[in-house]
Amino acid sequence: MNTEALDLGEDKSLLLVDDDEAFLRRLAKAMEKRGFEVEMAGSVAAGQAIATARPPAYAVVDLRLEDGNGLDVVETLRARRPESRVVVLTGYGAIATAVAAVKIGATDYLAKPADATDVTNALLARTDELPPPPENPMSADRVRWEHIQRVYELCDRNVSETARRLSMHRRTLQRILAKRSPR
Repeated sequence: MNTEALDLGEDKSLLLVDDDEAFLRRLAKAMEKRGFEVEMAGSVAAGQAIATARPPAYAVVDLRLEDGNGLDVVETLRARRPESRVVVLTGYGAIATAVAAVKIGATDYLAKPADATDVTNALLARTDELPPPPENPMSADRVRWEHIQRVYELCDRNVSETARRLSMHRRTLQRILAKRSPR
């Protein structure tokens, strides 16, 4: 993608909300190179404050933040600037959360790891066309591993409870949890 030729319109303001500081800085730098005027927030409260005071034309919001749910930032932004284009990012892709994000006004929903090109394509896609498929989608093994990790965390890292909920043998689950994440 030619980063010089992006048509961002008059207002190039972009709000990035994520509690992963390293990821936030990398994405901000990449989006600035693409012509966006970036403001960063590391929490729901900071994101809502910026969305209220200076509602941006574009926003990229992480779904799960340390102090709450990123959808609260999306709702605040939608109330202040309904025409803004919002992409919700998450490390835990699930149909229910994607539906919830779109219902409250998100333009698109991307699973991490999403790079700046994926984010830019989602932010600038016309509403009547589907965005292109990701260039580096997660492998099926990685998606399975991410799901198991999410359920494990939701069960407070209780192996027996996680195995029961996943309908899998406890020892099998322990072997999977002991391995490194697939690529």
